[in-house]
Amino acid sequence: MPCPGTRLQGLTSDEAERRRARFGPNSLPHTPPEGLWRRLLRQFQSPLLYVLLFALVVDLAVWASEGSEVIPYEALAIAVILLLNAGLGLWQERKAEDALEKLSELAAPQVWTLRDGKLARRNCRELVPGDVIRLDAGDRVPADATVLTAQNLSVDQSVLTGESFPVDKAVGDETFSGTLVVRGKSYLEVTRIGPESAMGRLATLISHVEEEKTPLERRLDVFGRRVARVILFLAALIGATGLALEGFERFGHVFLFAVALAVAAVPEGLPAVLTVTLALGVERMAKRNAVVRRLAAVEALGSVTVIATDKTGTLTENRLDVRDVDSPDGERALRAMVLSNDAELSMGAGDPLELALLRYADGRGNDPERLREGFSRVSLRAFDAAWKFMRVTGIENGGTVSYLKGAPEVILSRSALSGTERDRWKERIEAYAEEGYRLLALAEGPGESEESLTWLGLVKLWDPPRPEVPDAVRRAREAGIRVLMVTGDHPATARTVAATVGIETDEVVTGGELDSLSPAALESVVGEVNVFARVTPEHKLRIIEVLKSKGEIVAMTGDGVNDAPALKRADVGLGMGKRGSDVTREVADLVLLDDNFATIVAAIEEGRSIYENIQKFIRFLFSTNLSELLVVTGGAFASFLIGLRDATGNILLPLTAAQLLWINLVTDGAPALALSLDRNPEVMTRRPRDPASPLLDRSSVQFIMLSGTAKAIVAYAVLLVLPLALGESLPVTRTAAFLFLAAGQLLFTYPARQTDLRPAPNAMVHAAVVLGFLSQVAVVQLPALMRAFDTVALPASVWLVVAASIALSWGMAELASRVIWWHSVTRPGSRRVSFPSELE
Repeated sequence: MPCPGTRLQGLTSDEAERRRARFGPNSLPHTPPEGLWRRLLRQFQSPLLYVLLFALVVDLAVWASEGSEVIPYEALAIAVILLLNAGLGLWQERKAEDALEKLSELAAPQVWTLRDGKLARRNCRELVPGDVIRLDAGDRVPADATVLTAQNLSVDQSVLTGESFPVDKAVGDETFSGTLVVRGKSYLEVTRIGPESAMGRLATLISHVEEEKTPLERRLDVFGRRVARVILFLAALIGATGLALEGFERFGHVFLFAVALAVAAVPEGLPAVLTVTLALGVERMAKRNAVVRRLAAVEALGSVTVIATDKTGTLTENRLDVRDVDSPDGERALRAMVLSNDAELSMGAGDPLELALLRYADGRGNDPERLREGFSRVSLRAFDAAWKFMRVTGIENGGTVSYLKGAPEVILSRSALSGTERDRWKERIEAYAEEGYRLLALAEGPGESEESLTWLGLVKLWDPPRPEVPDAVRRAREAGIRVLMVTGDHPATARTVAATVGIETDEVVTGGELDSLSPAALESVVGEVNVFARVTPEHKLRIIEVLKSKGEIVAMTGDGVNDAPALKRADVGLGMGKRGSDVTREVADLVLLDDNFATIVAAIEEGRSIYENIQKFIRFLFSTNLSELLVVTGGAFASFLIGLRDATGNILLPLTAAQLLWINLVTDGAPALALSLDRNPEVMTRRPRDPASPLLDRSSVQFIMLSGTAKAIVAYAVLLVLPLALGESLPVTRTAAFLFLAAGQLLFTYPARQTDLRPAPNAMVHAAVVLGFLSQVAVVQLPALMRAFDTVALPASVWLVVAASIALSWGMAELASRVIWWHSVTRPGSRRVSFPSELE
């Protein structure tokens, strides 16, 4: 059927398919993907890996200078393991890109499109020349188009032309892709799409998922550079000491020792694991209806202290139904509901409130299409938060008449009612609002009048609170997050809904009252009051600025065009995916696909969990590296002091560089990645994290120092007991130490994930540990791997010693984690939680 009020039909589906095959998708040209070799080389662009690459080059140079008589197993092993590490990074990067591509598709803009005579929401990529589209205030123009119908249409073209003010558009005018509808409503016919559009010609992509580094990634880059500098300094210092003691004739061996030291200290897998942790985290958020548009928001989510939320559609279902109309002239009230209305009932297009009005009128025998046919519009004043009403003027029965709908107090103040009558209606407004109704006032007047209006009464709309919101509000408060309601509704309605969903409502402050406050008083009110009513977008911005000045980390919801400044100012801007304008979705950090407050709390939970998992694998990786560093340096100096040397006369190192790099590959790869998949149900039992807190907090540093040192001590015991007490050879001793350090570190995965929270069972952790054990056994059993890593077969008695040593070091790490947990949850200001169980 044709679009109400017009004779537009749009394209048929068959014709649209033919044109799509001819013109292609409505998307701008994108940069071809980076080549595989270039992507692979980029995996080595890390200060931590530069150390290892430099070591590999010099190792090969030393091998060549010494005659190249034997196969450089150590250098080859380092090269192969570096390639394996790069391959893992490449896979993780691809996984991250796939996740972000899915998010980009979820966040893709949609537009009302007229196909086969019916309006439907379609992805903007599906548009073809000839399509008829409907745009409202807040929509981004998705392609070049010609205006077919215009109702007070004004477009901001500054993105293309730099014009400071919006441009009014009339029938026949052209609009351009990327520009913004700031006022009115219009039907347009698409003329050019994709590369042929104005934006395509400028090759500028307006809306995309940003691929910028997050603050956390930047902090880790800085952290990595610092670690690399420290490692190089230590390696150079110890290398110089070795040369002074051994002489330049043993330069090659001394350098290999420095290489081993660098390998022991470098957490090679850290950059790749961080990338995939963030990517998988935002993918989980998308499954919970929160689409991340900027990765920086993931880190900020974990620190949010205040959620400032709208009421309609976020705390409530946005399922508006007209319960009743209180009017002195019911017939005229129904006409006003239909005629001061831009929604289209047969198509389901338009504002939910306006659709509710049309459903109510239609259900009482007032066909919206028939009423509109007898009313020829002359002018329109669209609704705006500045004046809080909508006026439609048209020809009716040969005369000009205006119908208005808007905020009750605004329409009432413009009515011709007497003082007594106004007071009586004010009492009704207050009573209905306290019952939780959303209220809309109706009026009419001659000509284009907006004053001395004929009062047509009140529309009582019911928008029930979402059933899941009270529990979400409770969880947010338990997590130390303050919840504010910031709404344009009546104060009594706001108070009732807030009380229903669990927001404390001792006092409700209106936007008008905010305007009258001094800066000091405003700061006091914003610090104490949780419900703000009759606020404008400007009030939202002021509230955000006051909260941020008090050190709060604020998440703010928004759906209208004018909400964009507040969303940008908030630490985490939350755009509405269903009822939000294109502009708010573009400036938002997260888009809520279901416009649900519970989704906000779920996103904060995921953000906290991501940071918690990052802490876990940093604890895990650095406890490994500390133990290796202590074993290499301590063992080397002990060998020097007691004169322990190999067959060539060089000081016997407890582990080779290849063995150390293998340990790091086995332990930094799958187990660290498995930790990034941990789920932390209790993460909402703690207060928000301070955004200035270090990557390694006090508990993590304590765990790294205690567990890493304990493991090194046990390794020293293995190095002493096997040759001195059991009479084992030096190759057997070194192999046993190698096996102990690798296998023992795998079990450290469990105490490393035991922070002050109880993680949920994670089968991936168990699988990663088992896979690591099998890999390590292969290195000491398969001849080819034994030659590459300089290992030998172990007798049964040595296997028993290794197993006992692994159990001892694991027990010491578990004890350390328990002691640290106890101190962390009993510190002043900490929330005590139950201790996580073993091997969950």
